[in-house]
Amino acid sequence: MRMKEMVRRTGVHERLLRYYEQQGLLTPDRLPSGYRVYGESDVETVRRIRCLLAAGLPTALIAQVLPCVRTNDEHLVPTCPDLVAQLCREGERITRAIEGLQASRAILDTIITAAPSGDAETPRPPRPAAALAG
Repeated sequence: MRMKEMVRRTGVHERLLRYYEQQGLLTPDRLPSGYRVYGESDVETVRRIRCLLAAGLPTALIAQVLPCVRTNDEHLVPTCPDLVAQLCREGERITRAIEGLQASRAILDTIITAAPSGDAETPRPPRPAAALAG
């Protein structure tokens, strides 16, 4: 299938498909004219890429992970022995980033709360869902 059909099938813009190719995540065939030709398996590859990006993985790590996962009932399953340990480290990195962002948000909330209440130009920030639940 050509680029426009791939865009239609995956919902991913042409620029992103080209970027995935530049990053070594996707390798479409080329016609003599230079046009890209995607196979059916490329649709699944793009879905995996999108899933891994949504999980917060950088493209360099995704390039390592892609050959080591398969799809089972719409879930990605690792097939390489060392992949789980690598993904655990990535999960820890994401957790540290979340904790840092939560600390930053707490500082901002403290500063905003300290603003004079009569200040009409100081909108109150919406509370995160986790804070509302607690």
